[in-house]
Amino acid sequence: MAPIYKIAVIQLHPKPMQIESNYAKAAEFIKTAASQGAQLAVLPEYHLTNWVPDDPKFSDLCGQWEIYLDKYRALAKAHNICIVPGTIVERHQDAGKEESKLINVAYFIDNKGEILGSYQKKNLWHPERPHLTSSTHDTHDVIQTPLGPVGLLICWDVAFPEAFRELIAQGAKIIIIPTFWTLTDCSPYGLSLNPLAEAVFLKSILTSRAYENTCAVVFANAGGPCNSSKPNPYAGLSRVTMPFLGALGAETKDSGEEGMSIVELDMRILEEAEKQYKVREDLASEDWHYLYRHSATLRDGKGMEGRERGKL
Repeated sequence: MAPIYKIAVIQLHPKPMQIESNYAKAAEFIKTAASQGAQLAVLPEYHLTNWVPDDPKFSDLCGQWEIYLDKYRALAKAHNICIVPGTIVERHQDAGKEESKLINVAYFIDNKGEILGSYQKKNLWHPERPHLTSSTHDTHDVIQTPLGPVGLLICWDVAFPEAFRELIAQGAKIIIIPTFWTLTDCSPYGLSLNPLAEAVFLKSILTSRAYENTCAVVFANAGGPCNSSKPNPYAGLSRVTMPFLGALGAETKDSGEEGMSIVELDMRILEEAEKQYKVREDLASEDWHYLYRHSATLRDGKGMEGRERGKL
């Protein structure tokens, strides 16, 4: 019989530069999730610091990354729960270089406090690029966990189906995506057409990714303060999406406020979805006809420019 896992998606409101209080609040959510039988808790991207890279103290806070990674490891062991602690921005010094670099990393910590794997954000959102270093051509690797084969992606990675397919081709059944996504990430033009354009994007694409890959997508986004008198710019919408069912997570899937949903993830649904859609079967076939690492084709002039020149 296929297992059923309980997963907590924590829609934390990360207060800018308040690393210790943000951690303390995250820890309380995780303890509550563990007390309700959750086997995995997932936090948002930038949950310790918020995204304030121009603050002169931001880089110094990122230098504390190991302290908080160790705290999450101890928390996982103490409460017998696996944790993906959102992302932690890490400051590193390259040998021979004066300037340090910042990388944005998601970890999978098991219920014994062991780090089973990690992922450095590859597809940086445009405003992140002056501040963060991408993992560029590193492969997307599956992590073997107590919940089966898992893939980690981060925020804007969700826009690239190639990232999902690289993980699915290796057998990933669950894709976990810590995110920091706001409604104001949209352009002024887009907002003039629809102030909730980014919510439409997220709701559409997260369900699509689950269907087209016969996988579960665990999406933990930042939320805003509850009962605020000001408009909440945080998109929230934290959820687990599944084939056949769509979005799960009653407390957060339609909300932008801070909170937590605990979702039962029935792995049989993924088995039945694959029987129906046979996506993985097609990907594994010898005559599979799509290549996803196609940048060489574009460099050789065989993309749209090549079509215009009549070469295709």
